[in-house]
Amino acid sequence: MEPLKVDVVHFYPRENAQAHNTIKYEVVNDEVPTIAVLRRGSPFNGVIRFDRPIVEDEDTVQLVFTLGDKPMHDTQGSMFLRRDVASDKYSWSAKITSIDDIHMNFEVSTPVTLPVGNWALRVVTRLKGSPAREIFDYENDLYILFNPWNPDDQTYMEECELLQEYVMNDVGKVWVGPIKTTRGKPWFYGQFDAVVLPSVMFMLDQAGLPFHQRGDPIKMSRVLSRIVNSNDDDGVLVGRWDGEYEDGTAPADWTGSVDILAQYLETQAPVMYGQCWVFAGVVTTVCRALGLPSRVVSNLVSAHDANSSLTVDKYYTETMEELDIDPNNPQGADSIWNYHVWNDVWMARPDLPPGYGGWQAIDATPQETSQGMYQCGPAPLEAIKQGVIGISYDVEFMLASVNADLMRWRHDPQSESGFSVVDTNNYHIGRMVLTKKPYVFDPLGDADRDDITVQYKHREGTASERLALMNGVRYSERAKRYYAVAANLSNDVSFKLRDIDTVTIGKEFRVIVDIDNNSDEGRNIKAALSATSVFYNGVKSDVVKKIEGKLFVGPQKHEEISIHVQADEYLPKLVEYCNMKISAMAIVDETKQSWADDDDFQILKPNISIKFNEDLIINQPTAASLSFVNPLDRPLSGGEFRVTSSGVSGRSVRLAAPDVPPHELVSVELPVLPNKLGKINIVATYRSNELKDINGAASVEVFEG
Repeated sequence: MEPLKVDVVHFYPRENAQAHNTIKYEVVNDEVPTIAVLRRGSPFNGVIRFDRPIVEDEDTVQLVFTLGDKPMHDTQGSMFLRRDVASDKYSWSAKITSIDDIHMNFEVSTPVTLPVGNWALRVVTRLKGSPAREIFDYENDLYILFNPWNPDDQTYMEECELLQEYVMNDVGKVWVGPIKTTRGKPWFYGQFDAVVLPSVMFMLDQAGLPFHQRGDPIKMSRVLSRIVNSNDDDGVLVGRWDGEYEDGTAPADWTGSVDILAQYLETQAPVMYGQCWVFAGVVTTVCRALGLPSRVVSNLVSAHDANSSLTVDKYYTETMEELDIDPNNPQGADSIWNYHVWNDVWMARPDLPPGYGGWQAIDATPQETSQGMYQCGPAPLEAIKQGVIGISYDVEFMLASVNADLMRWRHDPQSESGFSVVDTNNYHIGRMVLTKKPYVFDPLGDADRDDITVQYKHREGTASERLALMNGVRYSERAKRYYAVAANLSNDVSFKLRDIDTVTIGKEFRVIVDIDNNSDEGRNIKAALSATSVFYNGVKSDVVKKIEGKLFVGPQKHEEISIHVQADEYLPKLVEYCNMKISAMAIVDETKQSWADDDDFQILKPNISIKFNEDLIINQPTAASLSFVNPLDRPLSGGEFRVTSSGVSGRSVRLAAPDVPPHELVSVELPVLPNKLGKINIVATYRSNELKDINGAASVEVFEG
């Protein structure tokens, strides 16, 4: 008798997927699925068909699972199929569940710490007492992922229902824009698309993460924060912030992650271009695809502390002209971003003292190196909140992002350091930290906005918040020096820059400073006001308008200075996302008191309306209308819509839009063929030569015919 020869191995992809919470992956829903997507620590079933009837007393069947090309102890599981097997959550096991002539049904259990990835299977058959053997290599990969539903998995989330949001939801929102006009930008994650898992495997290989470390969510999330940007190792996205995107795709034009990952896998070269929310959207897709709970986080008024002082420092000349450099840090000046977007991932932290598990911040936007590479995190939110900067990884950088103090310094020849403090602002940085609310998606409004500021820091101005920041300062010699200089400042003239709440594109606005002389003597004041277009990361583009002058304010009197900005003055100078910065500065001649302030706001643009004329029936063609009104006094030319959706044929489409006169309706018809039941989400963007970064989304039900 010869050893058994294997005809077929089958892993019941759909049935296993039901038990493993992987039924949404496209590959297990093929007409005849061949690829299994499984979660570690949960048993799965398979069957082998042989070339002859099985003789249990004579035949032995061995399963050998391997990950990578050089299997080691952690990346190999080898076991003989037997009937009497006890499973153990930290080791491989396989047992025969039934034998029917030429079919052997079996159940495999995997360790709950197993490295995740695409595993290979070899079946080895022998006759007892004989050296002869037959080898069969299974032609399909087995994807084995993190298992946050399993209490023994490091990614386990106690509130399992939240996993419907943080692992299973394939559409979301990213909050973008300055504090007063922040809005949720819809983003299609698409983590179940057939191209995503192969892309992720390619990313991990590109990053050189050893196979035996791929079961550790700490190492995995840190490496993902590095490989989603292209700075170190030809990762997924090239970051660019200067408005010049002709040789790639403008960040504002992306509607989701799948097109980016598909292009990366196909070309095996970095995709142009990304900015912070694009990096964060891709990170969410990759984490959720791997089974690592993840959310996108937006920090409004975000500090980039370039010199680890836990302050954001702005420097001015003696006459209060703002300097673009940091005289104390030639490598780069601190900056304040209107907003910055990163990710939180969920895991236990057995490498740290108790209390630091749960949400961890990671940031894939390349700003500063960490251990020599552009990576950031995982930093426990609890450590950021309490100012415990000695804990891995990058807590100090994240603490400054949400809670640094803003300090303004004026050149002062009398001062030992050459600069004296103008003022300090404890409230400016980290005004609000936002993410999407679980289970809610509001395509048109902000009902799905969740304010999680208290998870990152104590309420501003409370003793706990000051204590947490000073806790960080205590551990940093450089920060101590900066905070020691900030002595009490007394001044008898008060200045207030009035907030500008909203300006619709095409409308005028006014910048006003209120001045109150609280002394009994007149004051001569030199003042300057300016309005500048800026990129969202704080880099200035063009001065739109500036005035300088002197004025006298009598004792106990109130005055105001202002500039009036017309649409024709700012429209030619707007840069992407239409962010504006108004800056004001003043010096009191008699007392040498100095003051400076600035404020950011956004010129608002319309949203795309997405409407269906009739109910959507599965597999029945219909159309959607995409439209908005041109808000400008000039025509729009060269327009294009991009649309992404989960439940229509064709993943992403581009539609040319006709040229449109001023204040007329921009409209296109989108052919739609719904291919799955239930709720589908549609995300759209529009750009033209004159107007960019127009967004819209819709949710709609698909019914049976």
